[in-house]
Amino acid sequence: MDWKSHRIDALLELALQEDKAAGDATTNGVIDPNLRASATILAREDLVICGLGAVPRFLELYRRLDHRPQAQTRFEVVSHPEIFDGVRVRAGQALAVVRHNAQVLLSCERVILNLMQHLSGIATLTRRYADALQGTKARVLDTRKTIAGLRVLEKYAVLCGGGTNHRMDLASAILIKNNHISLGGGIPTVLKRALAARRPGQTVQVEVRTTAELDEALAGGAESILLDNMTPAEVKEAVERIRKESFARGGPAVSIEASGGIVLENIRAYAEAGVDFISVGALTHSARAADISMRIEAESAA
Repeated sequence: MDWKSHRIDALLELALQEDKAAGDATTNGVIDPNLRASATILAREDLVICGLGAVPRFLELYRRLDHRPQAQTRFEVVSHPEIFDGVRVRAGQALAVVRHNAQVLLSCERVILNLMQHLSGIATLTRRYADALQGTKARVLDTRKTIAGLRVLEKYAVLCGGGTNHRMDLASAILIKNNHISLGGGIPTVLKRALAARRPGQTVQVEVRTTAELDEALAGGAESILLDNMTPAEVKEAVERIRKESFARGGPAVSIEASGGIVLENIRAYAEAGVDFISVGALTHSARAADISMRIEAESAA
């Protein structure tokens, strides 16, 4: 992750502006502007860490918003070499120590924690799903069910948790879904159009819900099949059908993805049905924020 990209800078600066961090009425009114402090970021539960790179970036960007001398003073972010995004940490473990002006640390505390808690929550949940697939060939995928503006960071958190990214946006790949099929005149028609319109290197994926739809997709030359809202038994039957057809073609294997109604309790059953990928929207839209805190203490003047 390039934390210094213009895209990420825009997101982080928006967070600072939204919170009016440079205009922190409480901190600016009661804290000595010359006081330096040390902030320790702590995991308060077992989790997979994500978002450490945002800490120094938030502090750099804060300087653009607050031109007072205390905002421009030097800062230092120190973490242990074994602590980095994607690592499992234990409750009570220190993730990083930040030394900076006390006013700045207090004003940036909430935005730093909000992002780290959100991204670490996604990484932690993804790790649970990825662990449930150990020993199978299936990989867990994210979806486009992300918070507006945060997709690139949320998908990065999925990678940190051991997951795999699905398409980043609508322009990245062709995925023919139910509404495309109903509005476009059926699977044979829309699939033919998609294969003709795709860019070089783009795979055409078709979502199917029944055996009849699956047969139409395979007959039309679909290169990837998304089995939507099927039971593990139905998925297993569909996988066998797809593998047989793929072998008969003599070309590249058709990739198979399962989606819909898949949770931690049943994801392994879908993996054992033989799919290549399992997409889970909950990775990003339902991950609980990880419990992370920041303890700020004044530094000695000596």
